[in-house]
Amino acid sequence: MSAVEQRKGRGRPRSLKAALAGGAVQALDRGLTLLEILAEEDGLTLSELSRRSGVSASTVHRILLTLEGRAYVQHDMERGIWLVGVGAFKTGSAFLRNRRVASMGRATMHALMEASGETVNLGIEDQGEVVFISQVESHDTLRAFFRAGSRGAMHASGVGKALLAEFPEHRVRQICAVRRLERFTEHTITDLANFMRELTEARRRGWALDDEERSLGMRCVAAPIFNEHGEAIAGVSVSGPSVRVTPRKLDEYGPMVRRAADEITLSIGGRLPKPGVTPAS
Repeated sequence: MSAVEQRKGRGRPRSLKAALAGGAVQALDRGLTLLEILAEEDGLTLSELSRRSGVSASTVHRILLTLEGRAYVQHDMERGIWLVGVGAFKTGSAFLRNRRVASMGRATMHALMEASGETVNLGIEDQGEVVFISQVESHDTLRAFFRAGSRGAMHASGVGKALLAEFPEHRVRQICAVRRLERFTEHTITDLANFMRELTEARRRGWALDDEERSLGMRCVAAPIFNEHGEAIAGVSVSGPSVRVTPRKLDEYGPMVRRAADEITLSIGGRLPKPGVTPAS
């Protein structure tokens, strides 16, 4: 039997070999491989994990201890086996939640685009930035465009401000301190006190505005989407060129976007917050 066949017999995944050959971070790649192997079983011993991964038992043990410290795996001492932990579940749940919001909100987004005539976006917060995960483009040749997966500053984004308005104050201040209130245009709010007042007003009326704060000539109105705990997890927005999205149009679109956000919230089993309730600090 050739050396290659022997390695295959030991169960070393092809993806691991290819990744290592391409210069991937070895320890991280091995840790993810162990998680993938554990996910296919109801628990495995250290020796079984070593055999299936093709990694020495001592190295596997060190990686498992690291993963255990972050709750990505857990050790059943009575049976002597390792299992996938709650940390991995939480990470996977985030993906499922975002995919669910995007898929179930699609029909509402289409209806909102047709009603407004402007591009509709769905975004979430990730590491203090807004990330756009879904879009329904306007039919107009002059329109807003955000590629899926693109990221932006929360303080200069309608979706970002809609989310921040529902976050606890300490979290808002933390994000602003880390990400800073960078100036993009002459309209960008860069003073923290003024920005906090802007969020208070957005929460009061139910929607947030980006009035040419990220890009001159573009305006946006957005509202938050809530999960079953009444926590803001996403935002939906209408964006377009300022020649069409005038201040008067923003006043018209605000309630329209809020209704769409509430519709998506209810479609995913979310809970709308009680009016006038300030997020817990």
